[in-house]
Amino acid sequence: MLFLNKRDIEKTVDLNEMMDTIEEAYRIYGSGKYYMPPRPSVEYKSKTLLYMPCFVEDAFGTKILTVFPDNADLGLPAIDGLMLMNDYETGKPLAMLDGQTVTAYRTGAVGGVGIRHLSRKDCHTVGIVGAGVQGFYQALYACAARDIKNVYIYTHSGRNLTEYIERLKKAIADPCVEIEQVPNVEELVKKSEIICTATTASAPVLPDDKELLKGKCIIAIGSYKPDMREIPDAIFELVDAVYTELPYACEESGDLSQPLESGLLSMDKVKFMDEYLASHEDEDKIASGTTYFKSVGMGLFDVCAARKLVQDAMAKGIGQSIEM
Repeated sequence: MLFLNKRDIEKTVDLNEMMDTIEEAYRIYGSGKYYMPPRPSVEYKSKTLLYMPCFVEDAFGTKILTVFPDNADLGLPAIDGLMLMNDYETGKPLAMLDGQTVTAYRTGAVGGVGIRHLSRKDCHTVGIVGAGVQGFYQALYACAARDIKNVYIYTHSGRNLTEYIERLKKAIADPCVEIEQVPNVEELVKKSEIICTATTASAPVLPDDKELLKGKCIIAIGSYKPDMREIPDAIFELVDAVYTELPYACEESGDLSQPLESGLLSMDKVKFMDEYLASHEDEDKIASGTTYFKSVGMGLFDVCAARKLVQDAMAKGIGQSIEM
């Protein structure tokens, strides 16, 4: 069995190809040629275990994740786990991947695809709210999806991000990209054309100000429970549509369930990305206004991303062989 750790995945992954893989996952979702049961979750106190199996026509796999938000106080990532890929015919385990890294790259790629299709092509600035693992990869993919010149980062903790920024500069590897920590979220919104939120907040992290938010592309990838929320009411007065992955997102995330319940958002304004990508709508016209994409993720993304990583790693001779 092949094992890919974080370093193996980093040596294997191509950001633009991973975004292409996510777009292929949307096409598979639209075709219905997959089986992805609702993901079971187990919660105890502030701890969550997620079990995410998925079948496509020629592969299947399962991601098992732990989500421990309190890890931030320990200086550890909130998300950890494993991704297992199996032989489609026999079920034999074929590959095991570091689930934290798969999640980081595929979630970043989901945000990157949102930026590809919902932001203006001439955007050069991005703001990242949340300086954790997910914020890091949202910044990385934003710079791959658009010709970004300035990255602004805000963390509610106020901690010094010098080391974080140095790691991000090294990962982006483009001396033309300037990265700056900003003291408040209002300054971040003013300076940024694209805004990515990557937090575990229970209340909106962006200002509830229509004038500040008007014309922005908002990519929200935090809020994964009904009692969590990153996006303020003002957004729903600015957008013609809200984009997300699947109907379940409208129940799972407070960024959709709460405005739907209050009447700020109606289901006729919710659009699913697979349909949007297949519709060939005028993306330039849509991106010229205020746009909002809310991601909650799905096992289909993980299986497609892991399959791509395993194929590329095997072709490049990357990874470790484990005897069962």
